[in-house]
Amino acid sequence: MAEPGSHVADSGEWYESQPIEARHGVFLRLITDLLLNDAVFEGTKPQNGAGGCPVLRWCDPENLAARLAEHRPSADGRPATQEQLLAFVRFVVDYSVKTGHPHFFNQLFSSLDPYGLAGQWLTDALNPSVYTYEVAPVFTLMETEILLSMRKLVYGDNHPSAINGDGIFCPGGSMANGCAINLARFKFAPEVKANGLHGMPRLVLFTSEDAHYSVYKMAALQGLGEDGVIVVKTDSEGRMDVGHLETQIEWAIGKGYAPFMVSATAGTTVLGAFDPLPEISRVCEKYGLWMHVDAAWGGGLLFSRSHRGLLAGIERADSITWNPHKLLAVPQQCSTLLLKHKGILSACHSRSASYLFQKDKFYDTSYDIGDKYLQCGRRVDALKFWMMWKAKGTIGLERHVDKIMDNIKYFVQQLQKRKSFKLVLEKPAFANICFWFVPPRLQGTENSPDYWSQIHKVAPKIKERMMKKGSLMVNYQPLRDWPNFFRFVLQSSGTNQKDMDFVLNEIEQLGKDL
Repeated sequence: MAEPGSHVADSGEWYESQPIEARHGVFLRLITDLLLNDAVFEGTKPQNGAGGCPVLRWCDPENLAARLAEHRPSADGRPATQEQLLAFVRFVVDYSVKTGHPHFFNQLFSSLDPYGLAGQWLTDALNPSVYTYEVAPVFTLMETEILLSMRKLVYGDNHPSAINGDGIFCPGGSMANGCAINLARFKFAPEVKANGLHGMPRLVLFTSEDAHYSVYKMAALQGLGEDGVIVVKTDSEGRMDVGHLETQIEWAIGKGYAPFMVSATAGTTVLGAFDPLPEISRVCEKYGLWMHVDAAWGGGLLFSRSHRGLLAGIERADSITWNPHKLLAVPQQCSTLLLKHKGILSACHSRSASYLFQKDKFYDTSYDIGDKYLQCGRRVDALKFWMMWKAKGTIGLERHVDKIMDNIKYFVQQLQKRKSFKLVLEKPAFANICFWFVPPRLQGTENSPDYWSQIHKVAPKIKERMMKKGSLMVNYQPLRDWPNFFRFVLQSSGTNQKDMDFVLNEIEQLGKDL
């Protein structure tokens, strides 16, 4: 391949963006085999005598940058050989975090689902953009159907909000929350779409102190300002204090502000708390406020008959963020915003661009769904979820969720038996287990004045050791007055009790001398 295209008899120049079997077939099959072996199978297998790999191969940024420089496009402009391209792929796989590894618990996503991966490959092979039926006939119908199925899980199969509601896929939960703010503001003051905020009263929304930071980012982006987000206190379990919510609403009205929205959370990022949605909905009804629920993390519980009670009251929301790429382990990214209101997405977002959304097409243009989105060009995020749902069935997705919750129960039970661990919340509500590791030298010194300052230093040091060893990834953070603690989160039903034991044993081993 030193002289690309010279060794095969086919049409076209070697640099053209067109797959040709004779030229590219061997290369693509080699790449596929490499990915299947190194990333998909070995990359998701823990290290043991039979093989497997670490969660990551640690390399500091300066050294990794130097190694990456070896794989830059050639300085003299010449194309790379096939061997050079394969070496580059191996480099990327080797030095990337294996988020499908059973010992990756660092973020609110993990696992590598084979059916979801197949869906991603299918999407990438076809390279569609989902705005009109004419260019994405299968995928426009698929998005409409899967969003309907998700609303049925929220509201019930035949409920008007399921049948007549709406929804969109979004590039992440942050953007879904931002769209919800935009829709709530439009519902409160439709003239804002044309006139902007000029002449408007000070618009404010309310969310808990443990809500996702995107609420502030999106408020700033939309001209409300971060100060337009009024913070509501949480209780001892991390849930929104509804009494304080009403106090804050009354305070805002007294200041001459215009409250328009409450953003509740179903599964907070750190503690995994669920705000009391029925009580919040009553406050929203009393003051005429839009009720949004950020269920990006907790929404997957809707598949479980045993655990969906944590989401009681979500059916009363005007809008819901739900990320199947979190609890359900759909490949990144798969984020949705569900609406109970018919037509508001189009009314708020539509511009009717004549080069895309012509009304005199030869088919029913209601299938041209792109105008209700904020994006124009857009990937298909529905296909991988559809593939997983079809392959596993609703029963399989329910079992996936239930196994995660069973593993979490086991993890908490085992943690409570060990004197080196202390829970932040004695009764965790969800799949976030927050805990401190107490090294042997600090055990029994709880009353010393520097006890908590010493504990604050423990988690960062253990995190450094686990990453350099490559054995485990568990995140940590402080919260309010609490010093640094570990936040163990679980989304993969491919883990088992042995993996839960490994986490506790490894942290004990890494921190015993601190």
